[in-house]
Amino acid sequence: MLHNKSAIVTGSTSGIGLGIARALAAQGANVMLNGFGDAAAIAGLIEELRALGVQVRHSAADMSRPEQIAAMVAEATQAFGAVDILVNNAGIQHTAPVHEFPVDKWDQIMAINLSSNFHAVRSALPQMRERGWGRIINVASVHGLVASVNKAAYVAAKHGVIGLTKAVALENARSGVTCNAICPGWVLTPLVQKQIDDLAGREGLTEQAARARLLGEKQPSLEFATPEQIGALAVFLCSAGADQIRGAALNMDGGWAAQ
Repeated sequence: MLHNKSAIVTGSTSGIGLGIARALAAQGANVMLNGFGDAAAIAGLIEELRALGVQVRHSAADMSRPEQIAAMVAEATQAFGAVDILVNNAGIQHTAPVHEFPVDKWDQIMAINLSSNFHAVRSALPQMRERGWGRIINVASVHGLVASVNKAAYVAAKHGVIGLTKAVALENARSGVTCNAICPGWVLTPLVQKQIDDLAGREGLTEQAARARLLGEKQPSLEFATPEQIGALAVFLCSAGADQIRGAALNMDGGWAAQ
């Protein structure tokens, strides 16, 4: 479906971003991976995706640095001939009460979780408008729709991502460029698996009990979403069937925000 299209997926060397990159590549899209990690592991991911018959590159651009974001978009454009799909997924987390929240952590979360989306959209959007087709997908979070304690910066940034998504969608509503947000709840990624393992070890729980504890606090389905499911939603948002989905915040959260 996405043959001859090219994508940038930020924060895609693991977790949700990698799930999206794999799904887009499976549909024929060239992919610019982005993120940090072991060089050999990243090389392995590149080879895995290239085996699908697409072009793949990796950028180590720091999403807190606007000039590096612009350079990544320029590099992808030169390598692939275009950037048709932009997936803003990179994000970090820090938890603390508001009155104890470190200022440097607030600034870092705002830069990576929110401002990076703006800088990437600003860099990639003109060529999408010129060609009359583009897909911008911002991976927000259920925390873009509801809040949790001790996550002020993350919640504020993700609410901002949804606001940015709506503004970009409206500005391009009469074009072939759409902008939407995906809002996951608990997703079974390596980072979440570490939280499960840590909780199990700390409280003497089985892995299954630790999973149930995490999910039971927020996610009524008591099941994790998967990176593959989020990748499938991203692929749908790139399809003709999603032409009139504009400015939406689509939550994949097992019923979290429905409560």
